[in-house]
Amino acid sequence: MRKILVIICLCMVYLLNSAQVYGENDFGKQLYAQAAVLMDGSTGKVLFEKNGDEIKAMASTTKIMTCIIALENGDLDSIVKVSKYAASMPDVQLNIKEGEMYKLEDLLYSLMLESHNDSAVAIAEHVAGGVDKFCELMNKKAIELGCENTYFITPNGLDGEKEVDGVLKKHSTTAKDLAIIMKYCITNSQFLEITRTPNYSFKNIIQNKNGEYVSGNITRNAINRNTLLKSMEGLISGKT
Repeated sequence: MRKILVIICLCMVYLLNSAQVYGENDFGKQLYAQAAVLMDGSTGKVLFEKNGDEIKAMASTTKIMTCIIALENGDLDSIVKVSKYAASMPDVQLNIKEGEMYKLEDLLYSLMLESHNDSAVAIAEHVAGGVDKFCELMNKKAIELGCENTYFITPNGLDGEKEVDGVLKKHSTTAKDLAIIMKYCITNSQFLEITRTPNYSFKNIIQNKNGEYVSGNITRNAINRNTLLKSMEGLISGKT
């Protein structure tokens, strides 16, 4: 069966085993999303779209790219030390504190299951040495994938704008570009494993008197907020 990738309202991403493609007049009338794309997950062919190239804020779907960049450029077993800036991020938060340490892999579950903004910044700073440098990696990957109307300024999806070569850029994407990004991400087995996990618990990391990194006494929990994983047959990944 062919794979179908669906992007709805820049909020949900689905990979389905099969889908019935309705005519635009029938399906479009039932679709309340401002922008949507139905894409063949194997070929990239757009089967249906509604304002697919309309530029919009991408909010927490940003974290789809944050996750794949971290997976491709970071060591999952490496230790992330939380900065004051990362700890200052607004809700939704894991509520990590400055100076706390966590495994990169654990923070990726926090990022994708609960959409924690502080975890996103901690990840970006750890992987690239800073948020700006991390966003450069995000934008480079978007270009490589063929995204034509996407620009990343933050790793967590908070609004941002930046002047580039005299042009004011905003943190934004389109339904079509987001589908392209997700089509790429679902080829990564680690990405699928993280985004399909129902719930995940982990502890902070501390250094013992011998300088070894060991589990601490702070327990963190992440619950997958993508309820469609349970309610939609064939769905294997997504990001709220």
